Amino acid sequence: MIKLVAFDCDGVLFDSRQANIAFYNTILARFERPRLSSQAEDYVHSHTVQESLGYLFQGYPRLEAVFDFARSFDYRPFIPMMVEEPHLREFLDFLRPACFTALATNRTTTTRAVLHYHGLTDGFDLVISAQDVSHPKPHPESFERILGHFGLKAREAIYIGDSEVDQDFAANAGVPLVAYRNPRLQAAHHLESFAAAPALIRRLNRVAHP
Repeated sequence: MIKLVAFDCDGVLFDSRQANIAFYNTILARFERPRLSSQAEDYVHSHTVQESLGYLFQGYPRLEAVFDFARSFDYRPFIPMMVEEPHLREFLDFLRPACFTALATNRTTTTRAVLHYHGLTDGFDLVISAQDVSHPKPHPESFERILGHFGLKAREAIYIGDSEVDQDFAANAGVPLVAYRNPRLQAAHHLESFAAAPALIRRLNRVAHP
C-alpha cells in the first residue's frame, strides 16, 4: 500500500519557471552579466541557489559578493508569480488521512514562505528543503529523513517530480518516481495532471492488494 506521497516543489506544486527566471535575471543584471540562456533556465529550475549561482557565475572573480547579495535579496516579490498546479488541492485532500504527505525540494530559505503565501502549509505533514540537509537532491538524504520520520520503507512511498535531478533522487532513494508532465524521464509512472492522480493511487493500491 502507498502510505506516503512526497512531492517536489518547482514544476510540480507550482509552475515557478517565470518566477525563477525573473529572480536570477535580476541578480545577473546587478552584476552586469547576460540574462539566462535556455540551458541555464533549465539548470536553475531544479538546483539549489548556491549551485545555480556557482553555475551562472563560473569564473567570476567576485563570487562571494554574488552570494552575499543573493542572501540579502528578498525573494518575496517573486512568489506571486508562481502559479499553483490545477487540481493539486483536491489531490492533497484525497490523500488524507490514508497517506502521509511530504515535500522534498532543493529550495532553501524560500520554501516555507512560498507554502505560506499560497496557503499550502497545512497540506504537508513534513517539509524538507535543501536548507534542512547536508546533501541536497539528488543525494537521497532528504528522502531517507522523510522515511525515517514516518517509520516507512521505500516501497511504501512514491515521489512526484519533474526533472532529471528528481529522477536521480528517486533512484538513489530506491523510491518509485512519478514523472509529472515530463515524458522524457525514466519513471515507474507518468502523470500529466493531478486530476488523474487519485486514480493512480487507487490503481497502485489495487496492485499491492488485489
